[in-house]
Amino acid sequence: MVLLCFLWGFTHVASKLAAPDISLVLQGGLRSVIALALLWVWALSRGIALFERDGTLGAGLVAGLLFAGEFLFIFAGLAHTGASRMVVFVYLAPILTALGLHRLVPSERLDRAQWLGVWLAFVGVAIAFLDGFSAGRASLLGDAFGVIAALLWAATTVVIRTTTLATASATKTLFYQLAVSAALLPVASLLLGEPGVSAWSAVAIASLLYQGSIVSFASYLAWFWLLRHYLAARLSVFSFLTPLFGVLFGVLVLSEPLRPAFLGAVALVGAGIYLVNRRG
Repeated sequence: MVLLCFLWGFTHVASKLAAPDISLVLQGGLRSVIALALLWVWALSRGIALFERDGTLGAGLVAGLLFAGEFLFIFAGLAHTGASRMVVFVYLAPILTALGLHRLVPSERLDRAQWLGVWLAFVGVAIAFLDGFSAGRASLLGDAFGVIAALLWAATTVVIRTTTLATASATKTLFYQLAVSAALLPVASLLLGEPGVSAWSAVAIASLLYQGSIVSFASYLAWFWLLRHYLAARLSVFSFLTPLFGVLFGVLVLSEPLRPAFLGAVALVGAGIYLVNRRG
């Protein structure tokens, strides 16, 4: 999970780097196309059936629509707000996931100390991005999109854990989501009037390959495998590391200032992870 958060932390930075050459929502569609092709090859090489009737079609399509919607709002929102502001709203999702699974899945219920851990981690993220909340009205639309994306991400996790997808392979679960987003996001880009691809620069190509092969294929496949083998609420708290990694990459790549509050945020996130994952 720490490795996945490290990879995800660079995602919004990579998108912003490629934005001058490839429109943001279109990036979401293209990276899904790349990941879908890689996943197809992976399934063929492993002998994993993707089209057999196993009762997962309905839940898979719902998860795919939620997944596509999540990234539609993330990429559309990035056009109106900064990556640092976007990430703090998107990473409300672990809190929302824990709330949903706490009520729906008995094995996912958290005790008081574990809830304290979730909130400590959330406070850590809030502190890390506290300065971002002083931004002007121009970013409010992007901020709202980030909250909607968090709701959709949480709903996707709940659907995976509480439907027939809970017994499906990680490959098939990811296949549903990539297939729907690969089909819908390019259409959404056209409907939004995005300019599309203005140049195939080295930065744009490298960003798309990173987003498609490393993030959308390899890391998401690992994530859905983890969801089948570990408690989702306890995994989700690790995702609070992602925005902290995002700040670090922002400092290193985008020359954003590193504020002292970041160190306090790291301590709070670490305490939250310990409490949620401690043995009773």
